[in-house]
Amino acid sequence: MGTKRIILGVSGASGTLYAEALVRALGGRSDVELHVIISAAARKVLAVETDLAPEALERGAAGVHAPEDIAAPPASGSWKHDGMIVCPCSMATLSAVANGYGHNLLHRAADVTLKERRRLILVPRETPLSDIHLHNMLAASRAGAVILPASPGFYHRPATIEDLTAHLAGKILDQLDIPHDLYRRWGE
Repeated sequence: MGTKRIILGVSGASGTLYAEALVRALGGRSDVELHVIISAAARKVLAVETDLAPEALERGAAGVHAPEDIAAPPASGSWKHDGMIVCPCSMATLSAVANGYGHNLLHRAADVTLKERRRLILVPRETPLSDIHLHNMLAASRAGAVILPASPGFYHRPATIEDLTAHLAGKILDQLDIPHDLYRRWGE
C-alpha cells in the first residue's frame, strides 16, 4: 500500500476535538500525506472549546493551506488525492458542498473531490437538524459524499472524551481504508 494523500478541512462547527483526534491519528504517519485547511471560524471555535493552539490542528501535516488561497493545490482536480474529510462540518459548509458553491478553498476542495469522484466524508455535528439541513445532507449524499455524523458509539465502553473522539476518528479512517487501532471493533 502506498502513501495516501488526505485533505482535512476543519470548518466552524462545534466539535474541533474530533478534528484534533484525526490530526493525532493521521499526522506524521509514513503511509499518509495530510493536507489541512482550517477556516477562520474553526480557529475561533477551537479557542472557545479547548485550550489548544491552532497549530494543534496542523501537527504532522505535509501541507497547511489558507482557506482564502483559492489557487492552492487542493482547488484543482488535477491535484490527485485519496479523499477529503470535513470535520467538523458546519451547516454553512454542508450547504456550500450540497449546492456546489465554492467560495473558499475548503468549499472548492470539497466540490472538486465530488466532481472527480473521490471519497468525501462530511462530519456534521449539529443538533437538532432542520428540514434544510436534512435536505442538504441528502443532496450531498446523492452527489457522492459520505455523511458521517459526529455520533460516537458506546459499545467500546469509552471512559474519556479522548475515547469518544478516537472512536469517531476511527470510523472516519475506516471510510478511507486507512488501518488503525483507535477503537475496539464489535465482536473483538
